[in-house]
Amino acid sequence: HPTQMLADIMTMYETFGSVKGRKLVFLGDARNNVANSLMVICSKLGIDFACCAPQELFPNEELVNTCRGFARESGSKILLTENIYEGVSGASAVYTDVWVSMGEAVDYKERIDLLLPYQINADLLAKTENPNVIVMHCLPAFHDLNTEIGQEIYQKYGLAELEITDAVFQQFS
Repeated sequence: HPTQMLADIMTMYETFGSVKGRKLVFLGDARNNVANSLMVICSKLGIDFACCAPQELFPNEELVNTCRGFARESGSKILLTENIYEGVSGASAVYTDVWVSMGEAVDYKERIDLLLPYQINADLLAKTENPNVIVMHCLPAFHDLNTEIGQEIYQKYGLAELEITDAVFQQFS
């Protein structure tokens, strides 16, 4: 996802005028390619990166250590935390991805139970304490019932929204 990361950082730059010293928070399954690529680019560009997820879904330790080296050089920080308030406090941008990657064989119910506290919603945005926070998503997003998977999840588990609520998705799209 390197080109997507460049576009995402450009979005931050266009929104804030600069990126150095900003904080980007990834919420959800932080072992995936999107979270990993975000951690790499943030650590190289002086953007503080927070991974806010259950510990078992933290990024690979070797990659984290490599990025901490980049962060020392750029002046940024890397935070891995399960604590939502600690993770999102002071965020300039919050970012999420689908909770189950394409082709990944997992129990949706188990993933929902694990990640629902990390859903991007109005309450979570309030915890950033930043009225100018932006929300990013690499897409596709399961924020409504307009997909087959969205319908299936709703029928099985009664949830119309997963990683991001429709209200937040519509506000930032």
